[in-house]
Amino acid sequence: MIFGSIKHLEEYLFLEERIKECFEYVKSNELVSYEIGRYEIDGERFFVNIVEYTTTNPEERFWEAHRKYLDVHVMLEGTEQIDMNFIQNMDVKEFIEKDDFLPMDGDKNSSVILRDGDFLICYPSDGHRTAVAAAGPEKIKKAIFKVHI
Repeated sequence: MIFGSIKHLEEYLFLEERIKECFEYVKSNELVSYEIGRYEIDGERFFVNIVEYTTTNPEERFWEAHRKYLDVHVMLEGTEQIDMNFIQNMDVKEFIEKDDFLPMDGDKNSSVILRDGDFLICYPSDGHRTAVAAAGPEKIKKAIFKVHI
């Protein structure tokens, strides 16, 4: 997991080129004006999902991780809490290959709060539970880049 702000990208020069491509895409596109949906950038190697939803209680959300793709969450509007734990600390369920979805149950180890311009990179060992309300339910808009690994 790497948590940061697109306002300070100069601090993240060590990141892989494929992740830097996400930030270049953010800088050169007005993502907040995009409709909800999937936008292919480089086929299955690299694409972005634009999502909108209302954050809620953690009990109403699910844990997940991915094996084929890194997630790069970039907050466009609103505030969201994302709970985190390493998958080795979780009760891992059966991997769903077609969706690159590893469901799991367990408790959070930590949380991050994403605000406008913040990003969170989730690697395969990073279990995450999204759409958790930080200070109460709030509608958010976010870009989730999927980077094939």
